[in-house]
Amino acid sequence: MKTGLLIIDIQNDYFPGGRMALEGTGRAADNAAALLAAFRRLQLPVIHVQHVATQPGATFFLPGTEGADIHASVLPREGEAVIQKHYPSAFRQTRLLEYLGQQGIGKLVVAGMMTHMCIDTSTRAACDLGFAIELAHDACATKALSFGGVEVPAGQVQAAYLAALDGVFATVRDTQAIVAALAAEQAGS
Repeated sequence: MKTGLLIIDIQNDYFPGGRMALEGTGRAADNAAALLAAFRRLQLPVIHVQHVATQPGATFFLPGTEGADIHASVLPREGEAVIQKHYPSAFRQTRLLEYLGQQGIGKLVVAGMMTHMCIDTSTRAACDLGFAIELAHDACATKALSFGGVEVPAGQVQAAYLAALDGVFATVRDTQAIVAALAAEQAGS
């Protein structure tokens, strides 16, 4: 089964100074870049997903803005797929599923932003579609949320979503463990 790297929405608006700054973007981007370097070194497929907001009233990832651009830390290279999406799921009304099928990819390593929105939604959709998924928890970022007058810090949002995904929808591991396993797989094949 071929493994592909799915980098979701690591875009400028999520970084400090952006229209929807998250917590931990620098560390997450560094780890996503490490995954990207490993996949490139091993000549494994890489798929970049870029959210472009087309919904009325959208406030970030607006078409044609610098904020919607993929962050410099994980810029696509020639030959790497770039899939644009307009909804939280990377599969909804995109060519992602078709592309993965054409490439013979059955396993995905997922990294990106926001953990509680697009990462969660896309990971669950990929699982429902039959993909094996490894989620790099340290290559994801999110933000604080609130509900019913309760403020939930970003670290707790991150932990809650990762805990809900781990073992059912994905295997949640850190970047270093994923890279080591990939290298061992490639050495053994």
